[in-house]
Amino acid sequence: MPVQAERARDIARVLTEALPYIRRFRGKTVVIKYGGNAMTEERLKSGFARDVVLMKLVGINPVVVHGGGPQIGQLLERVGKESRFIDGMRVTDAETMDIVEMVLGGLVNKDIVNLINRHGGCAVGLTGKDGDLIRARKLTITRPTPETEAPEIIDLGHVGEVESIDTGVVDMLVRGNFIPVIAPIGVGEDGHSYNINADLVAGKVAEVLQAEKLILLTNTPGLLDKEGHLLTGLDAARVEALIADGTIHGGMLPKIRCALEAVQSGVRAAHIIDGRLEHAVLVEIFTDEGVGTLIRS
Repeated sequence: MPVQAERARDIARVLTEALPYIRRFRGKTVVIKYGGNAMTEERLKSGFARDVVLMKLVGINPVVVHGGGPQIGQLLERVGKESRFIDGMRVTDAETMDIVEMVLGGLVNKDIVNLINRHGGCAVGLTGKDGDLIRARKLTITRPTPETEAPEIIDLGHVGEVESIDTGVVDMLVRGNFIPVIAPIGVGEDGHSYNINADLVAGKVAEVLQAEKLILLTNTPGLLDKEGHLLTGLDAARVEALIADGTIHGGMLPKIRCALEAVQSGVRAAHIIDGRLEHAVLVEIFTDEGVGTLIRS
C-alpha cells in the first residue's frame, strides 16, 4: 500500500475511534492542571495548545489551571533572592509574593493564553482574585517537637489553601465560548494574596464545576508500583492501601489525594498523565487505551 494511502487510513482509524468519545463528552467540562515539561518545552507547549483548541471545537469545555514554580525560581534568582522550601512548599514572604503574582498572573498566564489563541482558540486569563474566584486562607504546617508537647508551627508566609471557589466568572466565560486559563492565586479575608498549589486549585475547581474529568499533567508516566509498572483503575480502598504500603509517597501523595478527593466529590474520573508525551491530553480523552493512571470513585 502506498505510504500516503496508509497514512490516510491511520488518520481515518484515529478519527473513527475518537467519534464515540466526542459524542460522550460533548458539552462536558474537563479541568486540566498544566505544568511540568509540557509547560516549558516548545514542542509540548504547542501540542498542548492545539489539544485544548480541538477539545473546544468539538464541543468539550476545557478549563486550564496552571503552575509555574520553575519560572518563579528563575526570576527570584535573577533578582538575587534565594528560594527556600519547607516540605516541598515555597516560603513566600511579601516580596516573594509580589514576584509570584507577577510570574503566575502575568508572564506565565498570558503566555498560555497567547499560545492557545495563536492556535485558533479564544482563551481568557484569570487569577483567583478575578471575580472573587478563589477565596484563600493562610496555610500553616506543624512539626512534632521532642522537647515540648506542643508541635512547632511553621509559618510559610503567603502560602494558602482553598477556602471556597466561586465559579461565576468561569461559567460566564464557558458560556461565551471562551477557554478560561486560571493562575492559582487566591485572596484571603485579610485582603492579602496567597500562592496555592495548582493541583489543589484544579481539584477544587473540578469539584465545584462537577467536571466530567480532572486531568493532572506530570513529569512521570503516572503512578508506578514498586516494580515500576503503571497502576490504573484505582478506587479509594486501593489508594489507601498503596499509601499504607509506601507505594504512594513524596510528591505523588498530594496529587493522588487531590484526585481522589475530586472523584469522591462528584468528578466522574481523575487522570494523572505524562505531560512529556506529545498530545497526551487528546490520547487520554479520545482513545480506547488512554495513558496514565485513572482514579475513580
